[in-house]
Amino acid sequence: MSDGHLFGRLAPQAPDALLSLIGLYRDDARATKLDLGVGVYRDATGATPVLRAVKAAEARLLTTQATKSYLGPEGDIGFVAGLQPIIFGAGATTPVFGVQTPGGTGALRLAADLIAAAKPGARIFMGTPTWPNHPQIFDVTGLTTVAYRYFDPATQAVRFDEMMSMLATGGAGDAVLLQACCHNPTGADLTLDQWRAVAEIVAARGLLPLIDLAYQGLGLGLEGDAAGMRLVLEAAPDALIAYSCDKNFGLYRERTGALYAMSDNAARLELAASNIKALARANWSMPPDHGAAVVRIILEDAALAADWRAELEEMRLRIVAVRQALVVAAPSLSALGHQHGMFAQLPVTPAQVATLREQHAVYMAGSGRINLAGLTPATIPAFATAYAACLKETSP
Repeated sequence: MSDGHLFGRLAPQAPDALLSLIGLYRDDARATKLDLGVGVYRDATGATPVLRAVKAAEARLLTTQATKSYLGPEGDIGFVAGLQPIIFGAGATTPVFGVQTPGGTGALRLAADLIAAAKPGARIFMGTPTWPNHPQIFDVTGLTTVAYRYFDPATQAVRFDEMMSMLATGGAGDAVLLQACCHNPTGADLTLDQWRAVAEIVAARGLLPLIDLAYQGLGLGLEGDAAGMRLVLEAAPDALIAYSCDKNFGLYRERTGALYAMSDNAARLELAASNIKALARANWSMPPDHGAAVVRIILEDAALAADWRAELEEMRLRIVAVRQALVVAAPSLSALGHQHGMFAQLPVTPAQVATLREQHAVYMAGSGRINLAGLTPATIPAFATAYAACLKETSP
């Protein structure tokens, strides 16, 4: 009950589950403990490295940066422009307006604010399970979330028919959230044929696609990870793309992202741009500089860009190798070999997740999502053994 003071009127909020998991893992003294919870890339030694090109760009920035003055609401224009051919393709001609944002999360929040400004309470279709921050962002901006089942953990299959049936109920003024690649938390992406079908229904029903592109390069490569999204962009008259550099440039703590608006109508794009800039100004005024400057330097230098692409491919191939090794060690998880990116959602109950943590020192999200990059060649057999033992211990 409120005590009359403003803070006393607040409702208590549950702690973030993943942050709580970090604390439990940290306090676990067992030498065999495995952290498969936090969603950051790790190399074969278990470290989250600073990429070679990033280190080189930072060294250059240190010696050449002449000012720490504000960037302006749009952010680093060279950064925003440098990403465009990677996202949209070198030959893309549809007009685009972009701004730098504090990470992909900032881009998603800005997109949700824009949709809400255009139509307060607008409906946004969203598959479940999804990244837990998606519904929180939509809720706090006043959007009306229309959820449908995207993935079935038991069968490890995308429920595409359910997705299409739900999108068929949408219409002009509605938006749809689409994860472009390396689906979080399931790793289960649409096929190109399925993307074509989504593009057709988006165009037919007049839906606005909000595309979350947070892992480009870590699934099928930079081009492969954008291929399905580009089919939707070709079909949709207007679209929003929220981009993150946290994963593919390893810039997690630098919070480096961008929001792009596309439209085949110049007047609509100008309206979107003016509102995006005003909303960005109200949200964070000016975006941070460092991460965007690093990405710009890399993309403007052919040698650094080539080295970034090479190291990104090394990261992707490591994740693929983990998936294949895990399938060999745990044949019941064979579906993981056909999925993409760092994440998979195992067909386990919260009780089984607790058993894995308490009895086998395996830490993962309560939903059963695991970060495959947390596994190494040395720990894959131990995880497979623990997983099999847990299923046996908890079976009826």
